[in-house]
This record gives sequence, structure tokens and C-alpha cells, in this order.
Amino acid sequence: MADRSFLDWPFFGPQHKALRQSLDSWAHERIPPLSDHHDVDGSCRKLVAALGRDGWLKPVAPAAYGGQGSGYDVRSLCLSRETLAYHDGLADFAFAMQGLGSGPITLFGTEEQKQRFLPDVVAGRSLAAFALSETEAGSDVAALACAATPDGPDHVRINGEKMWISNGGIADFYVVFVRTGEAPGARGLSAFVVPADTQGLEIAERIDVIAPHPLARLRFHECRIPRANQIGKGGDGFKIAMATLDVFRSTVGAAALGFARRALDEAIGRVSTRHLFGQPMAALPLAQASLAEMATDIDAAALLVYRAAWAKDNGAERITREAAMAKMVATEHAQVVIDKAVQLFGGLGVRSGMRVEMLYRDIRALRIYEGATEVQKLIIAREILRQHGTQA
Repeated sequence: MADRSFLDWPFFGPQHKALRQSLDSWAHERIPPLSDHHDVDGSCRKLVAALGRDGWLKPVAPAAYGGQGSGYDVRSLCLSRETLAYHDGLADFAFAMQGLGSGPITLFGTEEQKQRFLPDVVAGRSLAAFALSETEAGSDVAALACAATPDGPDHVRINGEKMWISNGGIADFYVVFVRTGEAPGARGLSAFVVPADTQGLEIAERIDVIAPHPLARLRFHECRIPRANQIGKGGDGFKIAMATLDVFRSTVGAAALGFARRALDEAIGRVSTRHLFGQPMAALPLAQASLAEMATDIDAAALLVYRAAWAKDNGAERITREAAMAKMVATEHAQVVIDKAVQLFGGLGVRSGMRVEMLYRDIRALRIYEGATEVQKLIIAREILRQHGTQA
């Protein structure tokens, strides 16, 4: 069982400890029959429905719309992702996309938009998606080409493509970031809610990746969308995307922590039962050194993740630097931790279907999505220079 001693750190209150314990018990019992990695679409639908029905999606929206509190409790989001990731990568994905996909509506939507979309997201009746990336515009959001043009006073028409869209093909609605041309570059983007059944929206391609989850390329051809579906004002798209990522980037680090903690537990179980050279593997100094490094990497990452979450929950308007550090260190450290676990398993560690082999595939994408490690380094450096009055 994953280490819970970190819950005694000053970042957490009693409600966070209760959440972790209750969700861990639920996940242990409920996830295995729901998650079939050979049927990712069906599994995601079942997982979202179960998470919603049993109340575990409440952290993704305020209480007024079926969630909890007056806004995000980022520590609850992080603890939920860490706990679910420990048990199953697909369960973590299902939870995460309900938050990220609806995040722009929660943060910037009109009251009508919140009432229309958020209750079904929290209840697990509606699957959400965040459509930002394009083939030539992933890390460089300002390069978006998918565009919306006016169609009378009350509608726009969207044309273009989106790439690497999680929940693509199964989502009930997409928050789509498009170029509307109010200004050059990042200042000329806007966000619209596009229902999945909109005429002219097609799933151009389903994308298979090393850790299976629903992923697709979307094509928009003359998609007529009411201006009432616009989130925020024209030209606010970049601000909306970055503010949403500011909240959820820390949770990517938390998912990495869940993967890493599971890898450490698997490694401890392996070295405790495997014998080498006439003694338990756990008695070998090299094995002990690996375990020590793994545990230290996990704690270092956890401190950064929960510092970022605590800062946001305690009133920080933006946590750009803290979230970037948390995401970068947690995902990079988790990759190293999982690699060490595979090494301690020996040949068994690369056997398909072994938990450490699955974790090895699960972790790799986290170093790329929601801003690759290299992008996080740029963000951190720019924040440091800005704080020192230097223009990057």
C-alpha cells in the first residue's frame, strides 16, 4: 500500500486525509471490474459514470453545480489523481479529463454555460474534452490555425483541425480554442463549447498510443456555433487556456506521483520475495540504494506538487512557476523511479501485462502533455527573469 505519511505534512487538512483514505478504498474495490485496457472507450465511459455516481467527481466543479466548495480545491484534485493513478492509469485519465475539459467553463463561463454543462460533468453523465493542440501548434499555442469566422450576429463558423485530443471520439462536448483574429498571435484566440453532435465536426482519426486511452484528431468543417457558446470575450482564449492549465498542470505531477508510488511498492514486494546469491534481494546494498533513491525522488516531487496546490488553494492568483516546477520534477522523477522498478524486476519487468511494464508505458506521455518538460523549463526561467525585472 502506498505511503500515507506525507498526509501529515502541513499542506493538508482533515478533509484531504479523509478523501485519500476513502477514494483509495473505493478504487481498490471498484476499479478492477470497470477498467479493461482492451476497450478503452467503454472503460472510460464506465469509469466516468461510476466516479460521478459515487461522488468522486465533486472536486472538478463548485457546489452550485453539483461539486464542492466555492471553487477548486487543487489539493483535492491532486490527491484524487494521485490515488486513482496508483490503482489504474485509465481511471486517472477519466477523472482528469472531466476536470480539464470543463475547467474553462468553471473558470470563465457564463452562469448559463455553467448550469448547462457542469452538473452533468460532475454526475458523470457527460464526458468533457479540452481541444487546444494542433499538428503544428502544441507547445506553441500562439501558432493555432483552426479559426472561427463570423456568421451573422449570433453565430460563428469553425474550420480547421485539432490533434492529440484526449477523449476525442467519446466526449459529449469539446472546449475548442480557435483563432478569431482580434490581434496577432496569442492575443487573437477565443474559446467555444462545441457539442459532439455539431454538424461538420468529425473524428478524422483515432490515435493509438503506448498507454491506451481515447485520443483523436478532430476536423471542423463549417461548424456553425452560437456565440452564446463562447467562453469569455473574443481574444481571451490564450488567457483561458493558460489559467486552466495553471490549475491542472499540478495535477499531472500528482498523477506521476501515483504511478511512482505504485512502482516503489511493486519494487519493494519484488525485492522482499526474490532471492539472489543465497539471500533476499532486499539485503543487497545495490537494491537498497535503488529503493532509497526512489523514495527520495518521490518525496522531492510530492513536496513540489503539494506546495503548488497549497499555494493556489491559499489565494495565489497564478502559480505558473510552482505548477511548472511540480509538473516537470514529478514527471521526470517518476520516469526514473519506474525505470528503477523495472530494473529490479529483471526480465520479468519487461513482460507485457506486468504492473511495472504498464507503469513504464503510462508515465511516458506525462512528460509531454500539458506542456513538455522542455517547455516547463522555459516557463520557469521566464518567471524567474520576470520576477527579477529582466525581460526574457
